[in-house]
Amino acid sequence: MKNTIGIIFICISAFLYGIWYLSAAIYGSGMSSWSRDLFKSMLEYVGPGPLILSCISLITGLVILLYSNLKNRIKIESQLIKENWKNDENWL
Repeated sequence: MKNTIGIIFICISAFLYGIWYLSAAIYGSGMSSWSRDLFKSMLEYVGPGPLILSCISLITGLVILLYSNLKNRIKIESQLIKENWKNDENWL
């Protein structure tokens, strides 16, 4: 379940990042000529909001995925340690 939530946050991040560029392209769709500097100024006009939200969503998704996977890994390793500990006690 947590992996799914993490992936959803990463998808939201990709969507917001694309929206940032798409908004600038829509804003400049009425222009007769295009250049790199013109598109850069259109991105500035859109503002950094979608980019900031995209970064926050990406970081949140990655943290959720890492936490979920590390939690499962620690659980498995602790079970192995307990089993090995019991085997060592029986050996003595």
